[in-house]
This record gives sequence, structure tokens and C-alpha cells, in this order.
Amino acid sequence: MHKPSNRLNFSGGPGALPETVLQQVQQAIAAVPEVGLSILGISHRSDWFAAVVQELEDNIRTLLGLNKEYHVLFLQGGATQQFSMIPMTLLRGKKTPAEYLHTGYWSGKALAEAKREGPIRVLWSGESENFSRLPSDAELDYSPDAPYLHYISNETVEGLQFQRMLGRDDVPRVCDMSSDFLSRPCAADRYAMIYAHAQKNIGPAGVTVVLLRDEILKDAPDDMPGFLNYHSHIKAHSIYNTPPVFSIYVVLLVTRWLLNEVGGLNNMAALNTQKAELLYRTLDQSDNFYRGHAAVADRSQMNVSFNLPSKELEQRFLQESSAAGFSGLAGHRSIGGMRASLYNGLTLSAVKELAGFMAEFKKANG
Repeated sequence: MHKPSNRLNFSGGPGALPETVLQQVQQAIAAVPEVGLSILGISHRSDWFAAVVQELEDNIRTLLGLNKEYHVLFLQGGATQQFSMIPMTLLRGKKTPAEYLHTGYWSGKALAEAKREGPIRVLWSGESENFSRLPSDAELDYSPDAPYLHYISNETVEGLQFQRMLGRDDVPRVCDMSSDFLSRPCAADRYAMIYAHAQKNIGPAGVTVVLLRDEILKDAPDDMPGFLNYHSHIKAHSIYNTPPVFSIYVVLLVTRWLLNEVGGLNNMAALNTQKAELLYRTLDQSDNFYRGHAAVADRSQMNVSFNLPSKELEQRFLQESSAAGFSGLAGHRSIGGMRASLYNGLTLSAVKELAGFMAEFKKANG
């Protein structure tokens, strides 16, 4: 029996980090080279940390091609806090409904929080089809008067990913990119707001990246609690309270890796495409032994959700894959089955090993 390894971590989150980043983190826990102190004990008020925040802002702008019109914030509370902060800021007091898509488990969570703050219109829901596909353009009737459109680019649980941008250019687009942020290029400057918690592609839990255009805040309520007010965080340069210094530093290391070792998001996307195509080919060539959850056109490059012919075989698959050193392959509790998450830090060689294991498992059990 093999012990689980970072290299074979297919967890849906927190996800695998690049090996070179883990090595730098290990060193930083003992002492950050240029400071001499452990990353766990460096003050958030230090000049060094202010420089970390500035470099990270600049790196994200560089990777996405954004100018200074966009604020780059590093907040706490995960995407879950953004589910509330967004409608509190953009919907409270409005009579016209904001438009939301209900494409899976996590977009359902966002809907519940938005309803607390004002009227919403669900443009489309995949619930009746067990969230097995995403809507076509013909199924989406956008209103030009909506305060904003909200959708999730990649549904982690069901393994669904939009391969196109949604909405109208005259209505602010707000997108939760938590599970595919910085995994591929995107026309970020056509969104009014993008948010992503770190623990999938870009770092550990504890920090959420929020990109927003200044103009989206022009009608924001002026009586918001300080911690829930984007203006507070903008003014404080993401250091409104004690921020998660460690998590932010690791995200900085990942952006350096993306820029300097991977060579940018086009290269990252090409590698992620290779990984996903390999694993989906394993499913498609299994004579229905491995059964993908998502419609082929809407398959996620980040999360491959699938089932086996029986619950008994699924349990055996988990037991034997764990014994072989793989981890994180159990599906989300809401739908069960299997899920292999192929985030940025997971290597192509790890996916090849999983595909090999799956072929052998099918041969022994099919």
C-alpha cells in the first residue's frame, strides 16, 4: 500500500500545488530568504508584506491583461462571503431583478444569499436535468435593465464549464471563477467583477481574489459594515484587518510560477487541455464502464465527475486507488460517484498514472 502523495492529489479543493512552490513554501515556513523570519510570523504591517501585495496585484494584472482601472483585492471569507457581499453592494434597494444562472451546486448557494438582499431572476436552471449540462445561448433571454448578471464559470461538483462568455456588454458581468481562475486566458476586461477563492488553482484556503471595476461601486450603499464594504478594502490596499499573510504569499509564488516557469496562461491552458483530454478519452473508451456526468460539450477541464456501474464498484475503486497512492477521488457528497480534479498544480504525468490505473481497474472488474 502506497502513502498518498502530493503528486497524486486529485482533490476538489484544496487542490495540489506545484512542486517548486511547495519547496519555496517549506523554506519560507522556516525563514523567508530576504527577511530571515518565518512567513508565519511576519507582520502584515511590514514593508515587505506591502511589497508582496503590490507584486501580486501586478502579476495578476499582467497574467490577465488588466489595467489600473481594475482593483485587485485579497479578501477573506471565500466565495461564500462574496455570495453575500455582491448583492449587498449591487442589489440592495433595487427594484429591477439581478439575473442569475443556476447551473450546479455552488450557483445554488449564491442564489440563496442574493434573495436575502433584493429581487433576482433565475435566467435558467439545470436542476430538473440533475445539472448535467449548461444552457445554450438560445435558452438565455437577458434583460438590458438588470443591475448585473451573475454566473459561475466552472461548476466544481458536477464538472461543467462554460467555454464562452455570457451576457450583454451593457449589463455588468459578475463571475465566480473560483475553480478555473488563472487556468486559461479570459477576456477579463469585459467583466465588471471576477472573484475566486484560492484553494483550487492558485494557493491554499484563506484568501479570495476579487477583481472589480471602479464604476461598479458608484451606486453602492454608504451604510455597509466596514468589513463588508469593498471601498474599505480598496482604501486599505487589502490590509483592512490582519490578512492571511501566509496564503497571500503562496498565491504570489504561484503567480511567479505561472509567469516564469509555465510562461503565461496560454501555456497553462494548453497543458490543462492535454490533461483533460487524456482523462476524458479514458472515460469515452471504457465501453460505458466509466460514465461521465457532464454533457460532452460542457465538460470541465478542471473537474472530471464520473460514475461506475455500481456503488460497490465505486467503493472498490476508491479503496484500490487509495492503496495505489491516489487521493481526493471521491465525488462531492451531493452527487456521489468519483471526481478527479485537474487543477494547475497537478502534472500531466499524474493524470497519465491515473488513466493507467483506471484501465487496469476496468480490466480486472469490467
